[in-house]
Amino acid sequence: MPLYDMHCHLGFAENACELAAALAGDGGGALSATVEPSEYVRMRELLADEPAVRVGLGLHPWWLDDGRCGEDDVANCIELAQEARFIAEIGLDFGKRCEASRDVQLGAFERVCAVAGAAGRKVLSLHAVNAATEVLDVLEKTGCLAPGGGGSCTCILHWYSGSSDQLQRAVRLGCHFSINPRMLQTKRGREYARILPASRLLLETDLPPSAGGSFDLDKILRILSDTLEALEALRGEPLADRIAANSEALLLA
Repeated sequence: MPLYDMHCHLGFAENACELAAALAGDGGGALSATVEPSEYVRMRELLADEPAVRVGLGLHPWWLDDGRCGEDDVANCIELAQEARFIAEIGLDFGKRCEASRDVQLGAFERVCAVAGAAGRKVLSLHAVNAATEVLDVLEKTGCLAPGGGGSCTCILHWYSGSSDQLQRAVRLGCHFSINPRMLQTKRGREYARILPASRLLLETDLPPSAGGSFDLDKILRILSDTLEALEALRGEPLADRIAANSEALLLA
């Protein structure tokens, strides 16, 4: 059974090439998000021989918040976004940890999305913590998404945690949703996973959690498999083929 990790961080692992090869080896694949443009350039070169493992151009809101990414990084991200097919991880985080950088985050996010919307055919994996409305507003404003499910890009809400109304808006706009075990640990997360259209469902691990050392491939595969089984039990329907097809359509098109 092919398994696809549609939001992971292989750049955090010293054995990234080994992980990528193993994920693709059983017919699966991955979308490996990055947190800053320099990581994207490094990982794009490192994983160039693994076509089933795509590397996303990232500008993570946490890195903008604490200054690890500055204006030079934003400008670099905008330049790279002209050609990058996959943009991951970008977005907004208005939780207590990052509230002070709200304007900086919004400015950078809108500028990157403007490039993506104008170019079209991008796949975006998005961080939206206490900011689902603002993320969707920017995606609509920049043409990445449009009412009725149109728009020029495919947008994935990674580990969605917004309100039910925002969820319905995201569905109407055509968003996909990548599901991880932590989302299924909450009553609200389980309900969202139960009602989302099967055609929009993806799996993710969001692993490794931080940089340093090697990472266990078996853990990634086990989490993906367990999440798939939990989703099938929750919804009362087989989903393996459907989710694999959803993932392949995004990664291999």
